[in-house]
Amino acid sequence: MGKETTQLILLRHGESQWNLENRFTGWYDVSLTEKGTEEAKNAGQMLLSAGLLPDVVHTSLQTRAILTANLALAECDRLWIPVRRNWRLNERHYGGLTGLNKQETVDLHGEDKVHEWRRSYSTRPPSMPADHPHDPNNDLRYQSVPREQLPNSECLADVVDRLVPYWEGALSEDLATTGTVLVAAHGNSLRALVKHLDGISDHDILNLNIPTGAPIVYELDSTLKPLESLEVSERYLR
Repeated sequence: MGKETTQLILLRHGESQWNLENRFTGWYDVSLTEKGTEEAKNAGQMLLSAGLLPDVVHTSLQTRAILTANLALAECDRLWIPVRRNWRLNERHYGGLTGLNKQETVDLHGEDKVHEWRRSYSTRPPSMPADHPHDPNNDLRYQSVPREQLPNSECLADVVDRLVPYWEGALSEDLATTGTVLVAAHGNSLRALVKHLDGISDHDILNLNIPTGAPIVYELDSTLKPLESLEVSERYLR
């Protein structure tokens, strides 16, 4: 039998090294900066102060999200809770843009084209060539994922398409049986989840940005719908 309400906490990883360097990161595995480490710890302290103690945590397969989850959970003495990890929570795959400095990419391709690649809902960046130095698809962490499911480039619509099955499966199962679920992931995978939860239009989601290290809290009813219709900015834990 499901519960009447449950809590879902969304947490974008702390600042990464490539966030700091203003580079397209996507699926490339980079770690946290010193600031990112502190952001993750602060998020955990906020959860502790608010009495929001996760019963299970879901992360992507990327180090910056995993470290953020661990650092936050350590601050509220919850490192012992069950962990689920899945590639469907990964950041958007930036294809051939991966590793490029964003300003240098604008200088090369023009501001309009780069804006379209970054912010269009359904336009993918150029695909990642097979010899790309930052190609992540041969990483051992993805060996169990069918090859045809591994992307070479993604738009936000693609991220929504790969994330919704995970929401409908493992995430919903945990939300239906536990009190509080933490999802530590990425700017675009969390935008995709927020879009699905709040029914945000394809156009309006383009204006939503999720900052690093800032917990977002949803109260969900027994059907896993938000109890209140709020702007995302109103859901940040303060």
